[in-house]
Amino acid sequence: MQELDRLRPPDEARRIIEGRLPRLSTERVPLLDAVGRILARDIVAPADHPPFPASTMDGFAVVAADPSPWREIIGSQPAGSMIETEVHDGEAIRIMTGAPIPAGADAVVPVESTSPAEDHVVIHQEDVRPGANIRPVGSDLRRGDLVLPAGSRLQPPHIGLIASLGIADIEVARKPRISIIATGDEVIDPGTQLEPGQIYDANRFSLATAVIDAGAEISWIGLAPDNREHLQSLIEQRMETDDIILTSGGVSMGDMDYIKAILFESPDVTVHFRKLYMKPGKPLNFATQGDTLIFGLPGNPVSSLVTFELFLRPAIGIMSGATEPDRPRVRVELTVPTTPSDRIEYQRGRVVVTNDGRLHASSTGAQQSSRLASFVGANALLVIPPRDRSYAAGEMVDALLLETPIPTSS
Repeated sequence: MQELDRLRPPDEARRIIEGRLPRLSTERVPLLDAVGRILARDIVAPADHPPFPASTMDGFAVVAADPSPWREIIGSQPAGSMIETEVHDGEAIRIMTGAPIPAGADAVVPVESTSPAEDHVVIHQEDVRPGANIRPVGSDLRRGDLVLPAGSRLQPPHIGLIASLGIADIEVARKPRISIIATGDEVIDPGTQLEPGQIYDANRFSLATAVIDAGAEISWIGLAPDNREHLQSLIEQRMETDDIILTSGGVSMGDMDYIKAILFESPDVTVHFRKLYMKPGKPLNFATQGDTLIFGLPGNPVSSLVTFELFLRPAIGIMSGATEPDRPRVRVELTVPTTPSDRIEYQRGRVVVTNDGRLHASSTGAQQSSRLASFVGANALLVIPPRDRSYAAGEMVDALLLETPIPTSS
């Protein structure tokens, strides 16, 4: 019991979690369903790309060594087909961007460097070099080249690149199935009338959107009253089908905080830790039942989101085989004095890029774990280690980037 309640540093908790993560199975999906998914196998170029020498400009395909500025137009080469006409000295073929280079031609003169007429064209460019404005065969990719490694998180440019290779569907990690259980008799759904002592449920909505953003799918989401038998039955039911169970609230020291007791007393559940040496997010419970992961997140909205970013998001990525499961971590310069806590603190902050390329950071104001507004406008979590004196403006700390920093004129 004492070991479970020991305040564990976040890095130690992360190692414990990572040591118990199962690898997800894979599935094939159409390209249009693959954005945001984790690639399960390397994508290798099946052929040279482009497969033919292609024009990079609208213009005229010519013989580069021909010194005559006057050329007879003997045809037109559109994209998407291949004419059989061969180009010789004194001749030119109209050509479109992306079209294959006709036989005999070895250069393309841009249309803006010519004076075309109906049956001939005058070349104003004196030095026409062989290969000018032509993409050679395989200049983008050679057959057998590694296009994308397994573990890549697929973004729109990746999807387009894969499509350009003629690949219609790919193998990706399946999305982990996650259920979200918010607890508390005081919590009600938005859109209903508040009674004295009640609050609207923010955690389900912030956690659900975070789960989707991290690349997982929600298998069940609901609000549970502070009733031990009901909670235990619900958790046991979700263990049968889900990869991860997230609960929000019920993990502190109150008489109605049942999650901690349910996990500890369930015979098939192993509890690995219950407290962290961090702020916010101290009362985080982590347990497993077979390959199912159970995270008892704190009830305060900021605490639940911070612990999600530090532990759940990377866990989802690692289970999916992502090569970069974490948010980017950078060094930033504080712009205002910052008072540390007695534990490592993850302050919601704003990071900007100065004109000379430095990263400046400041907190978003009051940092209470109940103040969800501190996340609004934040693009980073500032990592503030404990110490016996304040951090002065100009000191450097780590930051986890939630979004790309914006440039500033200051």
